[in-house]
Amino acid sequence: MTDNTSATAPVSRTPLTLLGTGAMGTALARAWLAAGHPVTVWNRTPARADALAAEGAAVAASAAEAVAANRLVVACLLDDASLGEALGGADLTGRDLVNLTTGTPGQGRARAAWAAARGARFLDGGIMAVPPMIGDPESGGYVFYSGSRALFEEHRDTLAAPAGTRYVGDDPGFAALHDVALLSAMSGLFAGVVHAFALIRREDIAPRDFAPLLVSWLTAMAPAAHQTAEQLESGDYAKGVVSNLAMQSAGNATLLRTAEEQGVSAELLTPYMELMARRVADGHGDEDGAGMIDLLVRAATRD
Repeated sequence: MTDNTSATAPVSRTPLTLLGTGAMGTALARAWLAAGHPVTVWNRTPARADALAAEGAAVAASAAEAVAANRLVVACLLDDASLGEALGGADLTGRDLVNLTTGTPGQGRARAAWAAARGARFLDGGIMAVPPMIGDPESGGYVFYSGSRALFEEHRDTLAAPAGTRYVGDDPGFAALHDVALLSAMSGLFAGVVHAFALIRREDIAPRDFAPLLVSWLTAMAPAAHQTAEQLESGDYAKGVVSNLAMQSAGNATLLRTAEEQGVSAELLTPYMELMARRVADGHGDEDGAGMIDLLVRAATRD
């Protein structure tokens, strides 16, 4: 008789604890439950964990109890202060702490040292997704991770259940830095989108018809980031320039005049234009935008 026990036995999934069951935490928990991971959850407001309990999650009465339940502990709380408060009375000895709470690079580094002093390995994360993208492999969502490489490698498959994973280095601050850098770029893009729609707002131009033009234009322009990266690495800020800063700065007058004619404030554009004008005035009109990065870095250093 053939023994098929090993072929039919269910695959054992790593159990984990999740601290925080807000919108993102709930999405993460559901993705892990769907993948077959035993999940223990804790939330400051217990009622917010009721839905997950009905779906199979174990609910801990306290953060300390939740931490004690599993070696792998994932936190997705409001902020760094909330994380420190929740874990203040927990024994982290021997635990693997993965922090998906949004924070700064400095907070990630400080929290890594804090965890190490309490006997835990630490991995910081930056979630590049919104809750509906979690658990959907086709959504394109992923999470930046930095800190303990050993922790990441050991739990890579578990961490990949809710979203893709991208390890960006052993510096615990790098996940937050990548996260905030991309979000900052997004903020600038959205500022441009807001200004563009404001320009057409009072005209007989349907926003629904204008939107595809805007999206296709921004999509076509986005690859310019590759050229900026090459210029930064080579140190040649004039390499491959097609429309130099002098030309762009001169053209800004038309953008500002149009805004005035349309009765639209230019407050979203002027800081960038002023930085461009400074770089041109410093004798770098033959460059592209890469040199403006040095202006920003130097200004921050002086402050």
